Amino acid sequence: MLTVYNCIVNEHDLRLVLLAAAVCAIASFSAIKLLQHVMRSHSTGQTFWLAVAATSTGFGIWATHFIAMLAFSPSIPSAYDGGFTALSLILAVLLTGVGMRAATRHGDLENRLVGGAIIGGGIAAMHFVGMAAFEIQGHITWSPPLVTLALGSGLALGAASIAVALERPSRRATAVAATLMTLAICALHFIAMAAVSITPDAAVEISSYSVDPTTLAAAVAAVSLAILCLSGAALWVDLRFRQNRLEATRMHGLANAAVEGLVICDGERVVSANDSVLELTGLDRDAIAGLSLGDLFGSSSDFDRLDQWGATMREAELKAADGTAIPVELLAREIDYCGKPHMVLAVRDVRERKKAEADIMRLAHFDPLTGLPNRRSFTAKLDAEIAAMPESEGRQVALLLLDLDRFKEVNDQFGHGAGDTMLQTVARCVSGRLRAGQMMARLGGDEFAVILPNLSDGSAAERVARSILQALREENRHRAGEGVISTSIGIALYPADAPDKTTLISYADTALYRAKADGKDTYRFFEASMGAEARDRRALEHELRQALTTGEFSLVYQPQMEISSGRMIGFEALIRWNHPRRGLLAPAQFVPIAEESGLIVPIGEWVLATACRDAVSWQQSLTVAVNVSPIQLHNPNFTQRLHEILLQTGLPPQRLELEVTETALIKDMHRALAVLRQVKALGVRLAMDDFGTGYSSLSNLRAFPFDKIKIDSSFIKSVDKNEQVAAIVRAVLGLGRGLGLPVLAEGIESSDELAFLGAEACQIGQGYFIGRPGPIGDFSTITGNAAPAAKNEADKPLRTQLA
Repeated sequence: MLTVYNCIVNEHDLRLVLLAAAVCAIASFSAIKLLQHVMRSHSTGQTFWLAVAATSTGFGIWATHFIAMLAFSPSIPSAYDGGFTALSLILAVLLTGVGMRAATRHGDLENRLVGGAIIGGGIAAMHFVGMAAFEIQGHITWSPPLVTLALGSGLALGAASIAVALERPSRRATAVAATLMTLAICALHFIAMAAVSITPDAAVEISSYSVDPTTLAAAVAAVSLAILCLSGAALWVDLRFRQNRLEATRMHGLANAAVEGLVICDGERVVSANDSVLELTGLDRDAIAGLSLGDLFGSSSDFDRLDQWGATMREAELKAADGTAIPVELLAREIDYCGKPHMVLAVRDVRERKKAEADIMRLAHFDPLTGLPNRRSFTAKLDAEIAAMPESEGRQVALLLLDLDRFKEVNDQFGHGAGDTMLQTVARCVSGRLRAGQMMARLGGDEFAVILPNLSDGSAAERVARSILQALREENRHRAGEGVISTSIGIALYPADAPDKTTLISYADTALYRAKADGKDTYRFFEASMGAEARDRRALEHELRQALTTGEFSLVYQPQMEISSGRMIGFEALIRWNHPRRGLLAPAQFVPIAEESGLIVPIGEWVLATACRDAVSWQQSLTVAVNVSPIQLHNPNFTQRLHEILLQTGLPPQRLELEVTETALIKDMHRALAVLRQVKALGVRLAMDDFGTGYSSLSNLRAFPFDKIKIDSSFIKSVDKNEQVAAIVRAVLGLGRGLGLPVLAEGIESSDELAFLGAEACQIGQGYFIGRPGPIGDFSTITGNAAPAAKNEADKPLRTQLA
């Protein structure tokens, strides 16, 4: 090693030796950093950076050698062969590249050691080929031991340097690896130089083509500096790019975590977008980058002033790859992206919201079942047509109100699905008969309205009404077993009939009621006389609401007689309205109004309570029959209220008989059956009223728990003279005997009728011939509440009394 020391100190220029060492250290550090960068690079960029690292390291090793050679002072003329000099550089670059490739190909230690040894071999090859380029007037001899030591140190230190550099890259590992690489280059060079012995010989001539050392020194310095600077710049640029890419990746990760779309833009140019935007548009990341905001969202002058948007949300249409436009909301914010201010656009897909808004608008203005305009749209249309109606041209607006005939029967018989189908069919048929500008609306249930604007007279409205009726009649020919469609139509005109919208609707409704009363499946125009009737009806409804609180109702009772014995068995309670101006009103005059308005429920409860209270006071255990409206029966509190009345009055349940028409059963048979069973459970008796009329069905007698059948009075009149009526009555009486149900005949008005019924074994009778309805006080001899003398008279059969 003393020989190496002597070589460095005595045969070299120490200043150039230090320069060579500095160049070697810089080259070694650059080589280690570039090699670590190669390991981190993706496969697509790894080859490029491997070439950069090999070139930079090879030039560094080469520069170190020739700067150190220039520091060598043999004191005799010398020069350098250009070919061998170039070959040494090429070998340095190639072998360094091969070694780096071997070291980075796999991540195990063996590959790193082999790669480092190859780099050490490249250092040695460069050195000895470079020494072959060294021309001097003399002869060079080598010391084999020192040459072997130089090769060993170069290979060992090179392998150790690469192993340390790639094991766990860190600042310390980089420093250690760079030091080992520097030692490998310097040790190989100076130990190999110590192995050289020069014997001067003036006879040896230096080639005229050799490169002068001074020229070589300048070239080495310039090229090495350039290569190292370029390598450093490339490394800095790549590291900067990596940093930006890492930041971009981090930003993309954060952006993709957002549910909403995010578009990053530089000015009006799109830089990037998150996955939500890519999914919305159907574009890939490369296709969307570089687009202008105008290309992505449509042309808009607002995009050049994104920084002025503030917190304002803007609506736009996002262009998808397939050309569709997606409604979105945009919100702009400024961010720092890769060290530079950018704008980010938050993109919110509002298709669902727009759809929901459209659905809300449709639900707000259109009927979901038929698709027709609803009551709100109808009102707005009617207001608009009336407001636009010219006052001086004699034009008119016709309003047609439609109400389907027997629609409830279809619902009850065929189900609500059939009812819905009927409504849709009516909407289709009627709409098909209307012209542009005319509107059909569904007001609710089975009620429709048609607005006919800008008519010259009422004849046009009449033609439309006839066309509607004809369309429904034609539709019925194609229907099978789903119920017949028909409608009643009321027509009113503005301004001929009514001065405003409210009156117009009221008059059309009045005309509709007249059409219903005149047989249905027809139309009627409003007439002034109808208005008087409607006003009278509304007045009566208003007065009916006050009648219950002012005590204007009273009960009268009609006796019921056992025909075979002539013995009184009970009474039917009948309500009367003692109107302060109209006098005594029968049920037919106000009960329909009470049912339509819902007042029948409190009125019916009053009748039940009063009848039970009166019956409790009778000395005789007679029954009391009370009619129950269908609306009462289907009231959810009916059974509970009936029970409370029985408890409050103390009337035994078996003395109370409720008369129910079959109409009440058809409305909701399952509910009606449940209610009647609850009534029977209380001990109250049930009678089927008006049997033989309306919707009479033998199955109802079997399904429902009735205790009695009442034959309607229409079958009793002249039963003794009309054979057809007599046959019907006999059939009903036979049916009652077969079912074990007593039969009560209503409306007996003559002795012949009573005699016929007695001969046919009818059990119970009721009618004017037996007794007219009156206050219960008129029947005190029957109830047992009369004086003793009168009581003896009451014990006689009723027929005897009547005689």
